Amino acid sequence: MIYCIDTCFYSRMRRGDKALQAFMEQATVLIVPVIVVGELLAGFEMGNRMMENESLLSAFLLSPGIQVQEIDQKIARRYGNLVKLLRNAGTPIPTNDIWIASTAIELSARLITYDQHYCCVPGLNTDAP
Repeated sequence: MIYCIDTCFYSRMRRGDKALQAFMEQATVLIVPVIVVGELLAGFEMGNRMMENESLLSAFLLSPGIQVQEIDQKIARRYGNLVKLLRNAGTPIPTNDIWIASTAIELSARLITYDQHYCCVPGLNTDAP
């Protein structure tokens, strides 16, 4: 199974959320959108344990089965389409979350998230632990 994670997945995993372990064990690939990496690094910048958090993140990203996904043309095109669809439907969501959703859709991955607003994204498959 190919899963994609959002920022809350990583944060809860670091806090020891056991429900996420099953997803990690089932995953053949766990995709981490570069947008998620950016959100995490921004959070580390505002915290008081930046070096420790960056070290833990680096180790996680180097783990077997973890794939950091950069934004490419297909993901960018999907993003543009989703922005239009969500605005026209009157259901806009945060910009970074549209990038994350675009990544998951383009890679045919299920997004693991606790955020309910992803349910209004057409074509996105989600799982909530």
